[in-house]
Amino acid sequence: MKIVNVVAAIIVKNGKIFATQRGYGEFKDGWEFPGGKIEEGESKEAALVREIKEELDANIKVESHFIKVEHDYKKFHLSMDCFICTLVDDNLKLLEHEAAKWLKKEELDSVDWLDADIKIIDRLKTYL
Repeated sequence: MKIVNVVAAIIVKNGKIFATQRGYGEFKDGWEFPGGKIEEGESKEAALVREIKEELDANIKVESHFIKVEHDYKKFHLSMDCFICTLVDDNLKLLEHEAAKWLKKEELDSVDWLDADIKIIDRLKTYL
């Protein structure tokens, strides 16, 4: 099975988490933590900073590694390193997603998370 290595940003601000809704591809309309694939020779942190700049035109600070999620989808295995991040400024533009929300702890179950991302939610509730 093909392995896809990605990074995801858990962007925290004022006790809320930033969630995005995919606007394209096989998982269109599913909710996720923004991020993407690691390019050859790139550190996970550098990949995350680059991906968030490309997807959201935002500058982030990667604070700490939060969790590594392993998940088997039908066509590939996803290995996803998730990092707690903060915004350097308040600039966020949806360049690839169709929607986004800032979610409080009690709202984390209010969106339809993609299967791999849902594995983060219980631990995130404890973290918040």
